[in-house]
Amino acid sequence: MEEGVATADFREKLIQGIPEQLPPKRQHLRGPQSAPIRKDILGKQEKILALKNALRYFPPSWHQELAPEFAEELKNYGRIYMYRFKPDYKIFARPIEDYPAKCREAAAIMLMIQNNLDPAVAQHPDELITYGGNGAVFQNWAQYLLCMRYLATMSSEQTLHMYSGHPMGLFPSSEGAPRVVVTNGMMIPNYSKPDDWERFNALGVTQYGQMTAGSYMYIGPQGIVHGTAITVMNAFRKVLQKDEATKGKIFLTAGLGGMSGAQPKAGNIAGCITVCAEVNPVAARKRYEQGWVDELIEDMNSLIARTKRAMEAQETISLAYIGNVVEVWEQFLEADIYVHLGSDQTSLHNPWAGGYYPVDCSFEESNSLMAENPELFKEKVRQSLRRQVEAINRHTEKGTYFFDYGNAFLLEASRAGADIMAANGLDFKYPSYVQDILGPMCFDYGFGPFRWVCTSGDARDLEKTDAIALSVMKSIREDAPEVIQQQMQDNIKWISEAAQNKLVVGSQARILYADAEGRQKIGAAFNKAIKDGHISAPVVLGRDHHDVSGTDSPFRETSNIYDGSKFTADMAIHNVIGDSFRGASWVSIHNGGGVGWGEVINGGFGLVLDGSEAADHRLKQMLFYDVNNGIARRSWARNQEALFAIKREMERSPELQVTLPHLADESMLEGLFDPKGD
Repeated sequence: MEEGVATADFREKLIQGIPEQLPPKRQHLRGPQSAPIRKDILGKQEKILALKNALRYFPPSWHQELAPEFAEELKNYGRIYMYRFKPDYKIFARPIEDYPAKCREAAAIMLMIQNNLDPAVAQHPDELITYGGNGAVFQNWAQYLLCMRYLATMSSEQTLHMYSGHPMGLFPSSEGAPRVVVTNGMMIPNYSKPDDWERFNALGVTQYGQMTAGSYMYIGPQGIVHGTAITVMNAFRKVLQKDEATKGKIFLTAGLGGMSGAQPKAGNIAGCITVCAEVNPVAARKRYEQGWVDELIEDMNSLIARTKRAMEAQETISLAYIGNVVEVWEQFLEADIYVHLGSDQTSLHNPWAGGYYPVDCSFEESNSLMAENPELFKEKVRQSLRRQVEAINRHTEKGTYFFDYGNAFLLEASRAGADIMAANGLDFKYPSYVQDILGPMCFDYGFGPFRWVCTSGDARDLEKTDAIALSVMKSIREDAPEVIQQQMQDNIKWISEAAQNKLVVGSQARILYADAEGRQKIGAAFNKAIKDGHISAPVVLGRDHHDVSGTDSPFRETSNIYDGSKFTADMAIHNVIGDSFRGASWVSIHNGGGVGWGEVINGGFGLVLDGSEAADHRLKQMLFYDVNNGIARRSWARNQEALFAIKREMERSPELQVTLPHLADESMLEGLFDPKGD
């Protein structure tokens, strides 16, 4: 078929949405990228309700045929995915011109959605899950078809409202309003326990959007490569002498799936030996084939021997061990291998459904237990966590620096009864990486994961944006205060080496850590380059929700908030509302993501730059607020770095006025509540 004909057919199918004729049933073959089978949690009447909910997407004349098929999916997989309605065209980020749309913003959003569902990017594409085991773009294929039709036909004075993957519809709005508003998993607070997600997701009324999955802003593992590289580099700075090299030093961790697959690449950028365990052979081999890990090892003795050789030769190398990380922690002790840095990036926000695999079960046995005997599986996970923590504790007694990488490892280990609590019985023994590294070094100063996507799909446009961003960063560094010089230098190094590190998977995208000034100036420079024709098509700006302002998460993003407000979610809610009327092209707010359902509220945005004056105005207003909202909250919490940053911003931007805290003399407060006479 000629390319033009294929593109026309693709456009027609997007505009059509749910087909007029019932497509034939297709046999669904489970493969290595299939989602785990979810637990059978619904009662009989709830299962009937789930079928009624699914069938409402289709005309009654189809129900007789679809009802038993959907019932079979619910029985076999624990969810109704509607595999019959998966499109027959390939799903990937096409150039923006290939998408039918009445406004460029809608076309850009379609591009971003398809990038999230690209099999080269997505963890479980057939089940519309992008990463993290359960981070979904949609609950089923009917929702995908409807959403794409709405986007293909909407005007610049309509807004599409998305309820946990369900397109509620197009509503009249204005040109300055967001084109899409997304919510995911926004439950009444008392219904945010893990089994609540299982139940209501099985009913088809909510979903887990993770962070950038359900907000259409995932750019493959590159997004977390940068954050992990920054974290690992700064972690080594904490444990090594000032000029001591990272070569030959060990970073031991686990996970090579969606987000965790970035760890070996980040370790190579940091210049260390990365040993990363992964129980799923398919995931490990996928990262190896993509060039994100250097060597695959399946035998423990071989891993020990290879690690020792790498230490002796002071190599920079990444080693993937196909097996359980608990065994690595234990066997490295026996082999007297000194681990400099330790962490974990298994999906422990989702411990009972494929996020963590126990040490005494094979990968296949675990997958069976999850569905057939979930209570036994839970107990094995808890036993494994206790055993893992015991081994980690023995390593840290020898000097290992262990940090939680925001995957709920410490939280779930504590719930499993592991020896993970500090002497005061309130805190964990080990810090979150945000407490020790990203919070005080990055977020408090306004630095976070700014990203962009070149909608042309042309690598030459990405190369041009890299050069523009590098020039802007170098210019800002000249007058930057001393306290952020290290940040500036790390990001200049990152963007200078980005192309040679081959970070692109899926869309032509890039990420770097930048503050409000950097984001505004880079965005403005992109917009001018588009206007001048130097960049051939619009550029989408966005970020990870894991940022200065986007996320309220007491065990991760806001773990370095010590005024008692880390369990509140005002910042994330204000962030998404504030971004929406300052010019974002789309906004999203999620329950869950990173550390688990009910443990975090996080928000994100997308902003399309098309070279217009309107885009220039929007980016300056929106990016400014998107960052400084969080710095203001962090400064009110008395974080010294944030106080410095917000005062500096108020000097730079006189129209900004923020309430600053008066700091109390703590010695004056000592003894005020002691019993009289003591």
